[in-house]
Amino acid sequence: MSEIGTGRREFLGWLSGIGAAAVAGGWLGAGVAAADSVAVTVLRGVNLVDTSGAPVRRNATMVLGDDRILAVGGWDLPVPAGARVFDLAGKYVIPGLWDMHMHGAYFEKITLPLCLVHGVVGLREMWGFPQHHDLRRRIEAGEVFGPRLVIGSVIIDGPDSVLPGALIVRSPEEARAAVRAAVEGGADFVKVYPFLGRELLRAVADECRGLGISFAGHASDHVSMAESSALGQRTFEHMFGLSLATSTREAEFRRRIAALPLDPADSFAWFKAVREIEREAVASHSPVKARVLAELLRRNGSWQSPTLRAMLVYSSPAEEFASDPRMKYLPPMYKDYWASSLKRWVPVGAEEVRRQREYFAARLRMVAAQHRYGVGTLLGTDSGNPYVFPGFSVHEELELLVRAGLSPLEALQAGSRDVARFLGMPVGAGTLGVGQRADVVVVEGDPLVDIRNTQRICLVVARGRVLTAADRERMLGEVEKAALEPVGGRAFGGCC
Repeated sequence: MSEIGTGRREFLGWLSGIGAAAVAGGWLGAGVAAADSVAVTVLRGVNLVDTSGAPVRRNATMVLGDDRILAVGGWDLPVPAGARVFDLAGKYVIPGLWDMHMHGAYFEKITLPLCLVHGVVGLREMWGFPQHHDLRRRIEAGEVFGPRLVIGSVIIDGPDSVLPGALIVRSPEEARAAVRAAVEGGADFVKVYPFLGRELLRAVADECRGLGISFAGHASDHVSMAESSALGQRTFEHMFGLSLATSTREAEFRRRIAALPLDPADSFAWFKAVREIEREAVASHSPVKARVLAELLRRNGSWQSPTLRAMLVYSSPAEEFASDPRMKYLPPMYKDYWASSLKRWVPVGAEEVRRQREYFAARLRMVAAQHRYGVGTLLGTDSGNPYVFPGFSVHEELELLVRAGLSPLEALQAGSRDVARFLGMPVGAGTLGVGQRADVVVVEGDPLVDIRNTQRICLVVARGRVLTAADRERMLGEVEKAALEPVGGRAFGGCC
């Protein structure tokens, strides 16, 4: 590796000399054009796993600068004098990844670095607070090094909820006011929750439509996925509602849900009873209904974010995770808090464990089927929930998507190219094309052969900053120390 600095004149001359699409495309930043020097990074000898679907390009050279991919060529591609050159023969490059369902970004000394060292360059925060917006401002101003943030509203639910702190609405007028408040607060989308009935969900959808903002979140336990999608719901999280929507007995199960007694003092009992009905519905799964549902979701622009890692934890005995060594990267309060919060979720006894494992396997198959039928899939972990770790669990989610039935390439696309499409980014975003953001991850081993190779990270480039193995080790050490400091904010102990 060599490191100097590339002068502005030399840099522009190099671009012109190789005929870079950067110049012709007009995206070269004004900051570069005016700067005295440019920080250029060269990755030489790498194999490019481009989520555009192009074949792996082997023994390539990639040139990065101004937070962009400046050029891609062969081993003999000329590079500007003074560039920082990494000889990485045989390594593989993938685009930086997104976690499209996470919580706790405001733990900036913990969540942000854990994500960055694992190649996670973007986060969709699913429960937004004012501190998230302040954090995003500081990140974009360069005051804090962190992933890009997409921020949801506070969670809107009602007239009851299992979630302490949710914004409860009890009338269409209150639902509309909640949407207006979300827009005024700067939310990128409105987050909905399962207790919203038809009248309240329709009011949310109508107000969102009028104000030009989308809504996403849990499937309503009172409204079918088909109807919620028709109202404009952009994502359905956690696979909730999917087994009902693909069951030949959906109408019967929905009548049973409507008849369930609900004690506002113990709304979780009602919530869990619905989850049990969903498990029962798997036995009457209809591939025909699944295909019809998928066509409707695809036509309406509704996506799935299955959060498989979180659902795996909730489907498993608690002792399987209690001794996870990664707990050292989180504040000590999480150990007891997570263990306590799981008690009302996880299966107990051999028979219940067996049923939940079978149910989880069936849900994996349904997710893969929806993807095959054309429903967009987004990689999301529900990080912040028990034993779902920022950064780390993105790679576990990739592995579970492949276990479900997606190809390794499709799983990578769910965390990169397809995220860009969902968020309305320019064509080509989330790939390794020239002109795209220089958010890339270098790994040992071909992830298309074994998706677990994404965990064998050699180097990360995020926001134009290179994180070497030594940088990543240092950052992990800093996180471990930060975890022992007093922290504010909300700890998460249940799926949201």
